[in-house]
Amino acid sequence: MKFALTEEQEELRATARAFLAEHSSSERVRAAMESESGFEAELWKRVAEELGWTAVTIPEDCGGLGLGAVELTVLLEAMGEALLCAPFFSTVCLAARAILEAGSTAQRAEHLSGIAAGRTLATLAFAGPGGEADAAGVSAAARRVAGPGSDFVLSGRFPQVLDGHCADIVVVAGRAPGSAGVNGVSLFVVPASTAGVERRALPTLDRTRRLAELVLRDARVPASALLGPEGGAAAALERALDHARVALAAEQVGGAQRCLDLGVAYAKERVQFGRPIGSFQAIKHRLAEMMVRVESARSAAWWAAGVAALGGEELPQVASLAKAWSSEAFFHCAAECLQVHGGVGFTWEYDVHLLLKRARAGEGFLGTPSWHRERVARRLGLDG
Repeated sequence: MKFALTEEQEELRATARAFLAEHSSSERVRAAMESESGFEAELWKRVAEELGWTAVTIPEDCGGLGLGAVELTVLLEAMGEALLCAPFFSTVCLAARAILEAGSTAQRAEHLSGIAAGRTLATLAFAGPGGEADAAGVSAAARRVAGPGSDFVLSGRFPQVLDGHCADIVVVAGRAPGSAGVNGVSLFVVPASTAGVERRALPTLDRTRRLAELVLRDARVPASALLGPEGGAAAALERALDHARVALAAEQVGGAQRCLDLGVAYAKERVQFGRPIGSFQAIKHRLAEMMVRVESARSAAWWAAGVAALGGEELPQVASLAKAWSSEAFFHCAAECLQVHGGVGFTWEYDVHLLLKRARAGEGFLGTPSWHRERVARRLGLDG
């Protein structure tokens, strides 16, 4: 059996790496970090209009390219290497995926065409103050005003919403009064301009990825904002989150690869005692172990992408495996890259600290490695 990218997928990867090498260089990343929005509007326009990346996984009948999880993985690995500052993950991997999973044909056409064209920035708000990682933990309230077909009133606090400060629409998860677990969970498309929606940009460890606090104070939305059946969106939300976990694993593999590349390059050029430090056993063994972590994480991420592309029933398990291992591999490689660089690795001029912060922040996003191991154990019947 041959495991390899197609010619078109290889071309996509080459194009992505070449574009990001120029437009997501260290200088451009640092400039975007210091901007108010956290990304360059002109770069986002090129990503959407010139390259069509925002349309990759969106169906053709919604204005997209109709490609799948493997092509998305190709892009995200390249973005992870380049530390791209853009609302891509929140818009494409979170919000668009949730709309795809839960929305009707009409709702998909209405909301996804703008995302595909790059006109609409979007995100997903589901985790409450407890930092929940799944649909069972949704804590925001969603109640009907009166009778079927009437408006909904949404209330709740979401402490950390990815790119919530700049999103045009937010896919919000809420639950019916008195419901618990996976019962009573609904998804709504909420314009950020809706009365009662408050958002505040947050200071973050990882400045390459912005977070915001989102508070809904009796925000009223029409019945048409409801995605799918009332109270029956838990399964769709879980599928969307698993697809996002696979996407995040791919991005983290790219980050780990960047750490390995930086470490190897520095070990070859830094000379001590008359020889490159890469010739010393302590250094070369560190780098060899980093390579093992990168390649094993890549195998897990690409396996998960294949399952996601085919819609396999084992997606929850492989998504958790890929997310847990890729998160740990990325942080391990970032920490080891810092050790290889020594004292200069802590300085602002080197990019190592940016990768280390991205790795640490990403460990807990969409579930910690420990949470995912518990999830896998439950699926193996080891919950007693």
